[in-house]
Amino acid sequence: MNIFQKMFGTYSDREVKRIIPIVNKIDALDSQIQKLTDDELKAKTVEFKERVEKGESLDAILPEAFAVVREAGFRTIGLKHFREQLIGGIVLHQGRISEMKTGEGKTLVATLPAYLNALTGKGVHIVTVNDYLAKRDRDTMAPVYEFLGLTVGVILHDLDQSQRQEAYNCDITYGTNSEYGFDYLRDNMVIYKEERVQRGLNYAIVDEVDSILIDEARTPLIISGEGEKSTDFYKVADYFAKSLDKEADVNIDEKANAVMLTDEGIAKAENFFKLENFADPEHMEIQHHVVQALKANYMMKRDKDYMVRDGEVLIVDEFTGRMMEGRRYSDGLHQAIEAKEGVKVERESKTLATITYQNYFRMFKKLAGMTGTALTEENEFREIYGLDVIVVPTHKPIARQDLPDVVYKTAKGKFKAIVEDIVETHKKGQPVLVGTVSIEKSELLSDMLKKKGVPHQVLNAKFHEKEADIISHAGETGTVTIATNMAGRGTDIKLEEGVVEVGGLKIIGTERHESRRIDNQLRGRSGRQGDPGMSRFYVSLEDDLMRIFGSDKLQGLVGKLGLGDDEAIESKMVSGAIENAQKKVEGNNFDIRKTVVQYDDVVNKQREIIYKQRSEVLEGEDLKEQVQNMLKDLVSTVVDSHMSGIDEEFENDLKKLIHYMEELYVTKGSVKLEDLERLSNEEIKEKYIDIAQDIYSRKEEEFGEEQMREIERVILLRVVDTKWMDHIDDMEHLKRGIGLRAYRQQDPAQAYQFEGSEMFEEMIYNIKVDTIKYLLHVEIQKAPERERVVKEIRTNQAEDDSIKKQPVKKEKTVGRNDPCPCGSGKKYKNCCGRFE
Repeated sequence: MNIFQKMFGTYSDREVKRIIPIVNKIDALDSQIQKLTDDELKAKTVEFKERVEKGESLDAILPEAFAVVREAGFRTIGLKHFREQLIGGIVLHQGRISEMKTGEGKTLVATLPAYLNALTGKGVHIVTVNDYLAKRDRDTMAPVYEFLGLTVGVILHDLDQSQRQEAYNCDITYGTNSEYGFDYLRDNMVIYKEERVQRGLNYAIVDEVDSILIDEARTPLIISGEGEKSTDFYKVADYFAKSLDKEADVNIDEKANAVMLTDEGIAKAENFFKLENFADPEHMEIQHHVVQALKANYMMKRDKDYMVRDGEVLIVDEFTGRMMEGRRYSDGLHQAIEAKEGVKVERESKTLATITYQNYFRMFKKLAGMTGTALTEENEFREIYGLDVIVVPTHKPIARQDLPDVVYKTAKGKFKAIVEDIVETHKKGQPVLVGTVSIEKSELLSDMLKKKGVPHQVLNAKFHEKEADIISHAGETGTVTIATNMAGRGTDIKLEEGVVEVGGLKIIGTERHESRRIDNQLRGRSGRQGDPGMSRFYVSLEDDLMRIFGSDKLQGLVGKLGLGDDEAIESKMVSGAIENAQKKVEGNNFDIRKTVVQYDDVVNKQREIIYKQRSEVLEGEDLKEQVQNMLKDLVSTVVDSHMSGIDEEFENDLKKLIHYMEELYVTKGSVKLEDLERLSNEEIKEKYIDIAQDIYSRKEEEFGEEQMREIERVILLRVVDTKWMDHIDDMEHLKRGIGLRAYRQQDPAQAYQFEGSEMFEEMIYNIKVDTIKYLLHVEIQKAPERERVVKEIRTNQAEDDSIKKQPVKKEKTVGRNDPCPCGSGKKYKNCCGRFE
């Protein structure tokens, strides 16, 4: 602790001091609230809601509301919040992180701010790390909320749409981070607003906030869809494009960067694809693939626009002549070139929607979190989420003894010493919880203990319900429990009678984790509520952390001491070296997560624009004005791109423009060269806008206003979804290859931002082109209906999802190295086969 902290206390100390007067107010109300009958206590909720509606702030209501929850907790589940828990609840209400040690009753703490914030009627999300804890916490705390007249729901993996809607419409909803995130993405893929399950993202309390917002934040949420159909279709379209006569069937318009079929070409397309009318909006997908195949075959030149290397199509930068790693042409053009060149057409599965946890949780109006260990990552919480960490004092002083680390030269010597320690401790009847960093290490230790005849349980964070039960017994006399660091997290270990006398629960860490926070979590399993306890970490120079990040100085010191395999050292220098190694890794991991956010921030701005547009369509907004604006923008861009302003090119420019507009929406022959020759660019634009508006008005008359509005929604929805999903996929490809830009002194993040923005602009233009084209071609007998563009087939939480499934029994057909039938994507022997 530095001199400033000694004089003025830490940041947390000072913040807690400011909260104490509020806690005193709650305490002062206690006797008054106790006198209320059950009905009077319940009536407080109605009173609070009315006060909020009249404009009273939640802060003003807080002391009384917390006092009411405190009393309701005591009357329903026999638990009354301590003063320290009230502090924790206030910190959460303020939208901050409350660091509370294990055993301090975080689940109960959440009831205070959850109740208070639910009074607004806008909903509260309580976020847990797995389905088991979501259900357990909901079931445990529901009596408190329900007594006070609030509804409580839980989101579990196997709920259907209506069950999810019901749970989200409750005042308070429990669920996991991944379920919430995927529901948000799916809500932005629905085609009717009634299919959405979530309401606004108002207030979230994240339990085990470090695990969710930091440990899991390296992997974005991804929903994938089936892409095989479109992959095959690129090959079919390519075959068709190659069969055409370039002179008679194809019209190349370099000004508009477009290739179109002539009348002869359209006739061939209708014959080839067996269509009555090629221009019909219901053939949107075929038109799209044909256009891209035409571009690939008749406009894109190999070794000029792109190169083929090792079976991969690489874009050549037109300005520098260099290959642009990771960049792919958007809107399906890249796949069309792959089909043209006979290489593998990418996109077996297609990214339909994606978001990082960081950007999902930053969308909440207010975010708060609680954990036993957040302070070591305080900078990250502040920088990424704008959250500060307040350390809440423990209800009783911590009596656990944390012994210095013991360092061995080899892993073999270390494990031998650990087993001896466990055997001695077991003889005394003192319970031991042994933390390992992997399932493999747990099993190694288990085998060694079996040889010594020590009964024990092994946990490995796979079956949450069973684990919670086992870990809750880890404080019983003589119990030995081996667990990976995350196993049974969120479950309290209570000490059996007689255990206090033998020293409480002993924690043995078999090696240091790369994050100090995870080590602190393990330590914190012992010494709850002022119980005695002990913790010690065993380290060897062969451990991954020491091998990769330990200093040469430390290796030299151990060498000088001439330590044998079975000898150990304890020293401050060793502990300092370990902590420095951990800080180094934490720094690296923070950088990785920051990069993930940096990249997703680019897509996030784009996602907000697209999702807002989709939402307007779903909400049934009148899109007439939007469509008219699109039309004007499109005509303006098309005319400007065609009219070069060079006198000698004037007639040729006009011919190309007329042909392009005929392809887009103008009836053949209705605009002739002589009609445009004496007009300025602005007058040409007006002429084409008038024609479009005339077609539009006739269609509106034909369909009727109501149906025309729905047709606009259907077409826009389908076009936006198709283009957006292709765009996300292209952005994913760009991200995968962008790191290579660093080799040529380019900042990958800047390149991603710049090129991603260019691709987005291009997508927006393509949305306008297709929307106007389909809208002005739509026929009365076949008004299009809303339909999903692509069907979801999986999420990237397959691993987590498989945890929630029961092991699949091995059939004769499943080999050890075959894919596991549970659908996790792993080999059978590494998945359900392990449980045999």
